[in-house]
Amino acid sequence: MLEFSGWSMPLWYTAGAVAEHQIVIAGAGVFDTSHMSAIMINGPEAFDLLQRCFTKDLNACVSKSKTPLVPGRCVYGAYLNEMGEVLDDAIVYQVAQGNYTTIVNAGMGATVSQHLKAHAAGLEVDVTDLTDKVGKMDIQGPLSARVLMKVLKSPEATLKDMAYFSFKGHFDEKSVAANTFVHGTIPVLLSRSGYTGEFGFEIFVDPSQLVRVWEAVLEAGASYGVIPCGLAARDSLRTGAVMPLSHQDIGPCPFINHPWPFALPYSTDETAFTKRFIGDRILKLRETAEHTHPFVGYDPRKVSVHDPAVVLDSDGEQIGVVLTCVADMAIGRVGDRIYSIASPDKPEGFQPRGLCCGFVRVKSRLSQGQEVELSDNRRKIRVVIVDDIRPHRTARRLIDEMMYDTNSYGDGRHNET
Repeated sequence: MLEFSGWSMPLWYTAGAVAEHQIVIAGAGVFDTSHMSAIMINGPEAFDLLQRCFTKDLNACVSKSKTPLVPGRCVYGAYLNEMGEVLDDAIVYQVAQGNYTTIVNAGMGATVSQHLKAHAAGLEVDVTDLTDKVGKMDIQGPLSARVLMKVLKSPEATLKDMAYFSFKGHFDEKSVAANTFVHGTIPVLLSRSGYTGEFGFEIFVDPSQLVRVWEAVLEAGASYGVIPCGLAARDSLRTGAVMPLSHQDIGPCPFINHPWPFALPYSTDETAFTKRFIGDRILKLRETAEHTHPFVGYDPRKVSVHDPAVVLDSDGEQIGVVLTCVADMAIGRVGDRIYSIASPDKPEGFQPRGLCCGFVRVKSRLSQGQEVELSDNRRKIRVVIVDDIRPHRTARRLIDEMMYDTNSYGDGRHNET
């Protein structure tokens, strides 16, 4: 167990972090994520407040076609301060017209709520911090839909055609969207999203019902080998999927020159933003701000970001710092290529050795394929700058295939936009 933002949380369960990491890629695992905070933003001018405070342009943020956010869809972005630094990254859910819920990280409910309230002056909108009032768990992995079909009241009607970053129902039975139930009577907000890069769902529920839902999902998933997963697997999975950890990979530095440009409202040619928002001055800093890059190593050996660990160029000069360094134990190298246990064309007998991976922040842009050295007080390791890490992730797979076909999820041919 580990203290994390005021919560006592498991680093791993009985199976261990490696097994938990791999089951999410090959089957499904469940995570207790009740440490996340929910904030409700309601009122005729709730949209205007979010447009002012949230980085995404809610008029143009859904799928590659960039259509407006509508009830039943959600979107990832961030809340910045006036300097363009990250207060927290978040997801905004549109429940109904003028009714939104935003999910932020552990311990950030009060901070983001106060930020929203401070910028709501003159607007007809209410901001309500629901920290500790919403239970949350996730089921992640290619078999997630098959497990949920055994616990949802109307599984096919609920899951069919459910797009990536869409949701059904609500955790409050009085909500206009409360039409999705577990065990027939427990209302949930079921979101097709998550923090692993794999196909799966986040489940929001009244805290008094969380244990019932947790046990129901584990029981339904027993025949599929579903197991509970802890913080260690969550960290290694999100890193392999090139997802940032708030206050580690993003935080008190300009939110620019990083692997997550989709969180910003860029114009088509990326020379401007499509709206004004708090912190939009970061666009002017693009030429001078430091750069954040993903990297992959050659084996599982890591450096400790707490030492601290630094980035060295070919001359041994320090050019930056290491933000995250973990081992993705579902991937390995064969020659110059990286395979995952989910890769459909992996060599016969492929056994992942695991590769260290993570993020570095450096003074100047590095090129893809460039080698650098990471160093802490114990060791030095060589790594390569990349634009992606774990191949053949399943998060965007078509849900109709995932509901019924356990053999097609890894081929990468049918992805949602």
